[in-house]
Amino acid sequence: MEPLSLHFLHEQAGAHFLEVNGREAVADYGEMEEEYRAARQAVALHDATYREALRITGEDRVSFLHGMVTQEVKGLAAGAATYAAMITVKGSMVADARILRREAELLLDLEPGMGTKVREFLEKFLISEDAELHDATGGLGVLRLLGPRTAELLGAVSGSPSAPLSPDATRAATLAGQQVLLVGSTRLEPHGVDLLVPRAGLEAVWKALVTAGAAFGLKPLGWRALETLRVEAGVPRYGQDMVDTTIPLEANLTSAISYNKGCYIGQEVIARATFRGHMNRKLAGLLLGATEAAPGTELKKEGKKVGWVTTVVRSPLKGQTVALGYVHRDHLEPGTVLAVGDGPAEATVSALPFT
Repeated sequence: MEPLSLHFLHEQAGAHFLEVNGREAVADYGEMEEEYRAARQAVALHDATYREALRITGEDRVSFLHGMVTQEVKGLAAGAATYAAMITVKGSMVADARILRREAELLLDLEPGMGTKVREFLEKFLISEDAELHDATGGLGVLRLLGPRTAELLGAVSGSPSAPLSPDATRAATLAGQQVLLVGSTRLEPHGVDLLVPRAGLEAVWKALVTAGAAFGLKPLGWRALETLRVEAGVPRYGQDMVDTTIPLEANLTSAISYNKGCYIGQEVIARATFRGHMNRKLAGLLLGATEAAPGTELKKEGKKVGWVTTVVRSPLKGQTVALGYVHRDHLEPGTVLAVGDGPAEATVSALPFT
């Protein structure tokens, strides 16, 4: 397991740890409910340096990646970011990524454990293009701020007012003497901002945020509370809710798809599915009450399998156990009651995000 760069700081704060795809993450700091509450009502700081990254350089880097992902890359301005999927010629997922266009390179921000897989996928199609792939995980780390007081905290640490960032918008900032890039990351929480920090500067930036954050009710946030926020927001995670048989449209990834760009790997499958107007199954919310179901548990209607559960959390927002899962299109109507496994426990289909 690859340890976190800031393991010793988290250990001092009473953290418990877990493994995510071969990389260490903080599970919690012993107060998961307080961590969650800070993200909803104040500000929370999450160490996401378990994420992996690739750099693409070379004259043809933009046109090459443009043909490999579902989202527009050529039209991205320098400094802009976007969310995209990589899929096979059959339309199934390889990975998802946040793509950041810089002046001389493209940066792919990936889920933990996905760097090698994505690099191999891209290199398979890299033939005569002037483009090179480089591992960037060792040079850059992601710290994530969530909560309504995020902008206030960033203003306090930077020494000047910090306006909220819209989704995928970016802004350079100097924090604790370090040059960092702020990226609007609002998929899990409306005020979210990711900080892309040089690995050598992580300790200084973390400590500055924690120190200044005391005035704003900051709490460090672990993986378990982050997963709760993610599920409540209805956001699928590759490796958990999306696998190598998932088609992006099944996982509601319409925001990751451009319908105006040129050809890309797997485009024909996406175009056919869009023209047809429906998928046979889609990701949905599930209300489970007091039921605890494991990922992979089947969902049934009148004894017939019509779906399965992917992620299960206890939701403070709903006051019950909730889940993400795939449900056949004939049973997607909110309020539909399905059997969990062989029963008698039941799940009620819910629209996403949970409200």
